Amino acid sequence: MTDDADDLNDAERKMQFLFALRSRGVTDPRVLGAMEKVDRGAFVTGHFADRAYDDMPLPISCGQTISQPSVVGLMTQALNVQPRDKVLEIGTGSGYQAAVLSHLARRVYTVERHKRLARSAQEVFDRLGLSNITAITGDGSRGYPEQAPFDRILVTAAAEDPPGPLLAELRVGGIMVLPVGQSDAVQTLIKVTRTETGYDYDELLPVRFVPLVEGIGHD
Repeated sequence: MTDDADDLNDAERKMQFLFALRSRGVTDPRVLGAMEKVDRGAFVTGHFADRAYDDMPLPISCGQTISQPSVVGLMTQALNVQPRDKVLEIGTGSGYQAAVLSHLARRVYTVERHKRLARSAQEVFDRLGLSNITAITGDGSRGYPEQAPFDRILVTAAAEDPPGPLLAELRVGGIMVLPVGQSDAVQTLIKVTRTETGYDYDELLPVRFVPLVEGIGHD
């Protein structure tokens, strides 16, 4: 196959990818632009590499998953990241979501309990030249107090309730987006906005994520 045909296939695949995002409600031009810049294929390896551009979650190592692109897009859209924002992500996984955030924010800190995932994600960030992301191995349920407060917090694992330490690390006026609910039942994606007097909660859509686990993985 010629290079021209490869280029055409890539362009077509990218167009279909963006069309799928729009058709599922991802309409913010900045979010679509960021997702167009991040090649999901860089974060999917092994048996599932050829499914990288399908709108579906895929398994990665350590029993985790890479979220389906439309969910990444909807969560990012709800987070409403601004160019000067400092963002905390809990649950690095493959690193795909953090890479998307890196094109929207000033600085992204991402915490992962599995050292192997944090390390491989950091390698991909370095390879892609995403120098405004720092991957940390740690207990995400405690957030990252060393850099708090944050303008935005995104959690990619489900807790029964928004964890207290994360609420405390959110700046007044800041937004947190996270799935809540039992890990084996229906979960709801919620948006938390910190106000001068407390927190406002908005329910967004039903989702399914791996559970938020305390502590650090043994790997």
